[in-house]
Amino acid sequence: MQEFQINNLNRRSFGAITLALSAAGITGVAGVATDATGQEKPQPAATFQNVKKIKAGDLNVEYADIGPTDGSPILLLHGWPYDIFSFSEVAPILEAKGYRVFIPYLRGYGGTTFVSPKTKRNGQQAALAMDMINFMDAMKIDRATIGGFDWGARTADIMAALWPTRCKALVSVSGYLIGSQMAGATPLPPQAELQWWYQYYFATKRGREGYAKYTNDFAKLIWKLASPHWRFDDATFERSAPAFTSPDHVDIVIHNYRWRLGLEKGERRFDELETKLANAPDITVPTITLEGDANGAPHPDPKVYAKKFKGKYEHRLISNGIGHNLPQEAPEAFAQAIIDVDSWA
Repeated sequence: MQEFQINNLNRRSFGAITLALSAAGITGVAGVATDATGQEKPQPAATFQNVKKIKAGDLNVEYADIGPTDGSPILLLHGWPYDIFSFSEVAPILEAKGYRVFIPYLRGYGGTTFVSPKTKRNGQQAALAMDMINFMDAMKIDRATIGGFDWGARTADIMAALWPTRCKALVSVSGYLIGSQMAGATPLPPQAELQWWYQYYFATKRGREGYAKYTNDFAKLIWKLASPHWRFDDATFERSAPAFTSPDHVDIVIHNYRWRLGLEKGERRFDELETKLANAPDITVPTITLEGDANGAPHPDPKVYAKKFKGKYEHRLISNGIGHNLPQEAPEAFAQAIIDVDSWA
């Protein structure tokens, strides 16, 4: 395992990052073009105005589709409480490199809806992973390089572990996030438990009602706590806020966190998958894990999970105040990880 640190300063100083990456044996940094004077011209952010929809398993999945139709597929997965705009600057960088980038809204977010009103609004980890396998099937994607953070990283980890033939390579922010209800029942030291305050809040009736009443306020608070140095403006938040207005959003979020604590049951059709996940399966596909040096959300120590990655593996620490929403806070570093790990496969 190789580990190194990237200083994610700003786009003006990205040339220095390029030199640092080259010194570490990494070339072809994406997303930095130059004009006639040699000044850097970062790729513009994607607006995701022309999202599409496709029936995939239990869901009608709303997704962004960017890049040439014959490009090598990249699947990018967001977390909670975020949305596809976490990848608004990552996607153009990958598009410029010839990749085709798919960015779906997870169940309970944006315009992704359930096909049947009778389907359980289930937020357990296996359900989200199965959604994305179904999405790949519907899109006729045989294999993709998959990247994500938060819920998206957990989903990507599960896909890589249980369906390695569908995952060409993996980028996972905060590393190995596969869990189980048994693991969730184990008490943590008080300081670690404190970071999970919202999970215990959601376990109560008051918490569910509070999240339903103050969804946007809650999301904005999490953004600030999880990324204490990220200076996002109101427009940035308001661009993502509509994703939380899905009629299924509150049900999915509350079930997700209650399921982790064993307070809610999952669905029997996912029992076999959850049994496999409870054994903490190894991940064998080429993988790069990322961590921001200012991640204020609960996250494991990279030294603890490094042994779970059995293929070619590298961990990268992205420094200079990068928090939990790493793709949006450090898009060049995230995109470069996708490009690099895809080249390994």
